[in-house]
Amino acid sequence: MTAGDLDTPPLGRIVRPADFVRVLATPMRLRSPHFAVHHLVGRPLPLKRALPRSAAAMPALVEPQDGAPKGNAPVTASLSTELSTAPDVVLPQGVDDSQDPDPSGVVETPTDERWLGLVVPKRHAKRAVTRTLVKRQIRHVAAACAPQLEPGLWVVRQRSPFDPKQFPSAASDALKEAARAELRALFDRAVRGERDRIKPRPPGAEPFKGKGKGKGKDKRPAPPAQGGPACAS
Repeated sequence: MTAGDLDTPPLGRIVRPADFVRVLATPMRLRSPHFAVHHLVGRPLPLKRALPRSAAAMPALVEPQDGAPKGNAPVTASLSTELSTAPDVVLPQGVDDSQDPDPSGVVETPTDERWLGLVVPKRHAKRAVTRTLVKRQIRHVAAACAPQLEPGLWVVRQRSPFDPKQFPSAASDALKEAARAELRALFDRAVRGERDRIKPRPPGAEPFKGKGKGKGKDKRPAPPAQGGPACAS
């Protein structure tokens, strides 16, 4: 679920599970027979800052009671139940922390950067070598199209497995070319700003199961690409 070698401009990587949840909560922007694309305007959530090592390792200061020996010896007697008289640890405040954060924890600010996240479930690619192959093709195509994509967070997830009868090998040139061609067409549409019209499911409704042979599978073909390739790959 990472972008590996795409952690440098123009395409960053999404690493926090909370960011994946945010992006996947949005409706699908585009889809193909095997992949779906989600997009969210904004930037990844800020990472939590850890306490400085000097502050974390600072022992609690306890005032010695009457008659107790003074010095640096450890206190083994019963500790006082009063509040500690140790000085407060003051952490340095960054420039970006001068204002109170948004209560929801999500502060959307304009950005011209792009981040990529990958979701390749084991149920759609049981072999690790297959998942690696699919991820590499997503990264390759996304990196080629990154400068022309809208800024924000992009997540590409595999939504269905490749037919094992057509691609019996866990990793082959045929599977690589098939995945790359499908992803290229998908990202070309994303660059052109296209969106699939997907009717939202009513809240609480059960997933569509279909009838007869092949139920539950999406039989609708991917929309044809318009015009020439929008980005090189």
